[in-house]
Amino acid sequence: MAARQHPEAVRVPAPGGPRAGGDPRLTDAVLAVAMTLAIAVVIAADFGGRGSSGPVAYAFAVGFGVLVAIRRRVPRTMLVLTVLGVFAYYALGLPVIGTALPAVAALYSAAELGLTAWAVGSGTVLVAVSAYFRVEEGQPLTYLYGYELVTNVALVAASIALGVVVRLTRAAREQAERVRLLTAAEQAQAADRRLEAERVRVARDLHDVLGHHLAVVSLHGNVAAEALGRDDVAARAALAQVGDATSAALRELRATVKVLRGAVPADAPRGATSLTGLDALARTARAAGLDVVLDVHVPPDALDGAIDAAAYRIVQESLTNVLRHASARRATVSAHVVDGRLVVRVADDGVGTAGRADGPEPGPGHGQGVAGMRERATLLDGRLEARDAPEGGFVVEAELPARLTT
Repeated sequence: MAARQHPEAVRVPAPGGPRAGGDPRLTDAVLAVAMTLAIAVVIAADFGGRGSSGPVAYAFAVGFGVLVAIRRRVPRTMLVLTVLGVFAYYALGLPVIGTALPAVAALYSAAELGLTAWAVGSGTVLVAVSAYFRVEEGQPLTYLYGYELVTNVALVAASIALGVVVRLTRAAREQAERVRLLTAAEQAQAADRRLEAERVRVARDLHDVLGHHLAVVSLHGNVAAEALGRDDVAARAALAQVGDATSAALRELRATVKVLRGAVPADAPRGATSLTGLDALARTARAAGLDVVLDVHVPPDALDGAIDAAAYRIVQESLTNVLRHASARRATVSAHVVDGRLVVRVADDGVGTAGRADGPEPGPGHGQGVAGMRERATLLDGRLEARDAPEGGFVVEAELPARLTT
């Protein structure tokens, strides 16, 4: 069976952690080269007609590209230096390259890295200063407000919006991944809890099966030992009962193993592990010398399978405790459905807990068997009481729902 990863080993990525899509340094280097080439092409084209292209202008192009390369490490510094670089570029009277083009990468990067306020503030300053100096230069207001200002505002807004969208998309993807991993961890924990519950259930079943049949074997073994050599017929009968008990135990163990292996379909007949098997259980106890009286009136299909099986196990464990501890001659088993609840009662005429030779601990009301019965009832939203009867003997009374609630 393949080992399942423990839920605690599931690692949830932290926000802002490593991102898929390649080495970010290579991406920044490509963007830096692209920015440098784009500005250099605009400088060479000299759309403003200044004719002042030279090494200084191209040095600015390289500088703007270098700033793009450091955008992840120092985004605020990159943004401020870019805005100041644009102002310095135009202060030197270099060829027109626009105000938004050099700042596009800086504004996008700041917004992408969560510095939206810085990006908006820097973009506003850049557009406002550019518009002011355009007016000072005597540029027609119709051109300024009808084309250039609108274009610059649109580029600045688009750059910031794109950065915000990319950041939010990445955050949503990281959140979805964290949710997926947490869900997987929760499912793994739930599977572990179901597995542990199944182990406990199987342990209870094995305890009940082996405890009952071994008690029968022990009693008949003692009878055979005492009768050997004096009453061979009684010895052979006792040994036959030992064989029957061991065969029954092996059958139930095989059935349990089949359940563990998944070999039994969910809709398989309930078989002996239900109230319909109480007759066989009573015969086994009677053969061990206990007079068992059955008062069972449960309509067919009145109980869910889990309730039926739990009721059978409670009766089985109760009779086992009677055989082991009670020194009883008679036991009465009753089961009735009243107002949608199954009431099961097992009473004996034995010594109870106080009358045992070895004291009340661990009497039939204090051992692991009773604890297991009480746990069965509690898990099924029922209750179980085990106590000495006022008239003598011991009583186990369980109340279970006839149907499981969803």
